[in-house]
Amino acid sequence: MNLISELRWRGMIQDIKPGTEEQLQKEMTTAYIGFDPTADSLHVGSLVPIMLLVHLQKAGHKPLALVGGATGMVGDPSFKAEERKMLDEATLLHNQQCIKAQLERFLDFDQSKPNYAEMVNNYDWFKGISFLNFIRDVGKHITVNYMMAKDSVKKRLEGESGMSFTEFSYQMIQGYDFYHLYTAKNCKMQMGGSDQWGNIVTGTELVRRIGGGEAYAFTCPLIKKKDGSKFGKSESGNIWLDPAKTTPYQFYQFWLNADDEDAESYIRIFTFLDEPTINDLIAEHHQDPGKRVLQKRVAQEVTTFIHGAAEYEAALKTTESLFSKGAGVDTLKTMTEEQLLQTLTGVDLKEMPATVLSEQKDVVTFLAEAGVFTSKGEARKLIQGGGMSMNGQKITAVDLRITEESLLNGKNILFQKGKKNYILVKFV
Repeated sequence: MNLISELRWRGMIQDIKPGTEEQLQKEMTTAYIGFDPTADSLHVGSLVPIMLLVHLQKAGHKPLALVGGATGMVGDPSFKAEERKMLDEATLLHNQQCIKAQLERFLDFDQSKPNYAEMVNNYDWFKGISFLNFIRDVGKHITVNYMMAKDSVKKRLEGESGMSFTEFSYQMIQGYDFYHLYTAKNCKMQMGGSDQWGNIVTGTELVRRIGGGEAYAFTCPLIKKKDGSKFGKSESGNIWLDPAKTTPYQFYQFWLNADDEDAESYIRIFTFLDEPTINDLIAEHHQDPGKRVLQKRVAQEVTTFIHGAAEYEAALKTTESLFSKGAGVDTLKTMTEEQLLQTLTGVDLKEMPATVLSEQKDVVTFLAEAGVFTSKGEARKLIQGGGMSMNGQKITAVDLRITEESLLNGKNILFQKGKKNYILVKFV
């Protein structure tokens, strides 16, 4: 398998250093990607680097997943408008452990294989380097002119917030990661998003100038939605890989609701289906876009890859219960509470004390207090716009009272925000 050819038809190559494809064809090559440990879970924005590492390993090469315990303390300034908050060491360590557990589900860490995956943490080598030693032994090899020429640095320097020395030094720290892995792990290649190209090239320069070696690299385009909005966001925020943060049903819905044009891109990037299969699916989709063939297949493939076949089936069952013709809320009304909760696996669940029913709160207050909305104003606006339903009936009055008569099956209320978002409120 030619890795670069495979990634190229999938639309996953943007920048590539000369000689990279030849290096990959010449021998088993060790390559790495960095993961940012600023949260205790990866999100769908991290799926591209995960896919790159999986493709790399499938092609017979050795993947390194670098969790940035050191760089996470600094903050990558690449095309960001302002400096981010620093995290303490204990929080970073917890996040790293969680991310490692996630990555172990996707990569083969079996040490009996020549190209087994490894996890590395740049804090392990930076903790022993003093500031003076770093600027003496590493800093002298890269000029300030070279660092300031990077587009990501220029953008911040020209902005109102400027850039701290801490963030300015980031590309040197990331560059040293590459040099260290080159010497310690024979790592000859780095991959990443296109916003990382400047930092990656700094690493190849350090390998050349300090180590006298040749290093390679390529980047993948940043994924954006057709409308230009940020990929990986939903109405409720980030789409996480951790099922405790984003349920498999919500995860499935994210992919299912993709725009037609986005789905054509997603099926190439986020699945392992071969080119003829994908071309057939795209052709079938063009014949009848209303069937949403692409969206359904993308949702199936990615949900199964991240959460497993059983969770995909559960998400599909919940989706069919809510959206299939002849089913929907009317069917849910006939279920017992146990059947209802089982059927709606993964739907956003809120709990409220049963005593609030006797208070007969107005629906706007109730929705805000239940956490369905962040504010009364937000709830009132959607109700007045006709975008809110309760137990299958559109809410037409903001002064509607929530009482025991509002319950579905004696203990629950099913709310619907817009066309796609369901929230089940359970009274305890």
